[in-house]
Amino acid sequence: MASRPPGTITVNDGLDLLAEFMGCKEEVEELTNKAMDGVMPLNTSLEERLNLINCSPSDLRAFLKAHPPASRLAPGVRELIRTLQKRGVDIYLISGGFREILIPIASYLGIPMSRVFANRMNWQWDDETGEPTKLVGFDVSQLTAHNQGKPQAIARIRESNPYTTVVMVGDGITDLEAVQVSGGADLFIGYGGVVARPAVAEQAEWYTCDYSSLVFALSCYKVAVIGSGAWACAATRMIAQNTVGQGETASEFADEVRIWARSQHEAINETGENPVHFPGISLGPNVRAVASVEEAVADADLLVFCMPHQYVQRVCKQLLGKVKPGAKAISLTKGMRVTREGPQLISQMVRRSLGIDCCVLMGANIAEDVGAEQVSEAVIGYSDLASGEVFAKLFERPYFRVSLLPDPMGAELCGTLKNIVALGAGMVDGLDLGPNSKAAIIRQGLKEMRGFAKALFPSAVRDDTFLESCGVGDLVATCIGGRNRRVAEEWTRAALSGSPRSWSDLETDLLKGQKLQGVSTSNEVQEVLAARNWEQRFPLFTTINRIVNGHLPPSSVLDYKEGSRAPLVEEEEPLVLPRRNGGVAHWLQPLAAVAAATGFGNWE
Repeated sequence: MASRPPGTITVNDGLDLLAEFMGCKEEVEELTNKAMDGVMPLNTSLEERLNLINCSPSDLRAFLKAHPPASRLAPGVRELIRTLQKRGVDIYLISGGFREILIPIASYLGIPMSRVFANRMNWQWDDETGEPTKLVGFDVSQLTAHNQGKPQAIARIRESNPYTTVVMVGDGITDLEAVQVSGGADLFIGYGGVVARPAVAEQAEWYTCDYSSLVFALSCYKVAVIGSGAWACAATRMIAQNTVGQGETASEFADEVRIWARSQHEAINETGENPVHFPGISLGPNVRAVASVEEAVADADLLVFCMPHQYVQRVCKQLLGKVKPGAKAISLTKGMRVTREGPQLISQMVRRSLGIDCCVLMGANIAEDVGAEQVSEAVIGYSDLASGEVFAKLFERPYFRVSLLPDPMGAELCGTLKNIVALGAGMVDGLDLGPNSKAAIIRQGLKEMRGFAKALFPSAVRDDTFLESCGVGDLVATCIGGRNRRVAEEWTRAALSGSPRSWSDLETDLLKGQKLQGVSTSNEVQEVLAARNWEQRFPLFTTINRIVNGHLPPSSVLDYKEGSRAPLVEEEEPLVLPRRNGGVAHWLQPLAAVAAATGFGNWE
């Protein structure tokens, strides 16, 4: 943001105030108004005003002491600048005034000297003392010494900075010019809190006499949810509760929450709920569903990604160039993408594709339980604390406890890997085994989750992350009540019955449009294990992957060490499995049907 100080940052023009201090107020004010109204060239006005003031260096020092920065600021401007700075906005001061008067104000406001564009006074120097003694005009080489100097200053700023949007805030005609010239500002906000000029008010795209209105508009983050599955709907409901009404955080967020629901947007807008993925639960009166992801993110400050992980890359490509500069993101998506360069987490994909910060929210969060407002908890993994704090305010509810964790990679990997372990837990349930067996799978699963995460990111992942809600909490919840466990149980029972079913059929029948993440995640993780020769290092992950792909029977989940060492069967060859409790010959008949249903080789 660029701003003109006198009348915009301060309650008076610096030269006018200096003229009052020197006893020539009225004459200098008249010249100032002629320049600001556009009836006198700026450089002529400056020269004539300086001739009238005719101050010495000691006069200037006495003036600055008599008028400290805090006494000169326009009401609310310091709060506005602080709000912008907290949001990562660079502030520049562009003025037809003089640096000698502006530098103390810029310093008080936390604006670097390199971001001040203003005129410079010329002094006559004493040859003997080396000190300035007399004011002899101003430096005409400065951009702001001439008409059209402000848009030229903005053009120079843009030459050395990759800003996509520059906003000029000012009160005069010369400020308005900054947006009327090619290469200048993109938006002009007129300010009339000190001096109201009708010509400026008429042409300004936004005009205000009170900075608090700008502070309010800036602090109201607009939120977009990208996804409309059960967990996305549960998250949207929490967000909607925090952004509407008079709650503690409501004033920080815009009331409306947009959700991208490609096929269910009409139903959500008509009924207030998602009848397919989240039936019977109102999302909130301030939720608006849209069919276009581009429309969902338009002008949004906070992006909430919550969709099956295999679709995130395609959506990010759709959003290139469509995301608001300075926006922040958070991923609720659990999964990973495997590339030639290695595994890529969803938050990394968002960060690299869109060039924005991306936190993660992970925890023991069964969507239906959260929708019913049963007590749940999660962590927000962050790299930037300020971003994490904003998202914590967005999600925290009396029934949904949020804690901050400076380990986004560890938190996200926990949320990703636990779905593989949940498949193993479901297989245990399908085998009608008890809690001891399931506990063994959960324990080994947690061990391999930690080992895999630290093997990928040894210096980034923290040990204590696995004791948080995103670690053991999410793992236990998913292995008890998650959809991966439920589908794996039914898949196992079908295999045992001799009438096997494919994962995709069970996903359709049991999940009603939701996606099963565990199988695809298992395949992606297995690519990493195979590429790095880690299969024996992570025997449970390896064995579960072999089971879901039809290479081993479900009972092998308990013999995961042996299962990870078993040679994979080539087509047209019989299956050779390690013996356990009398052998596994009884598995061959049902597994022949499994292979036929899933297309993984010939078991007969």
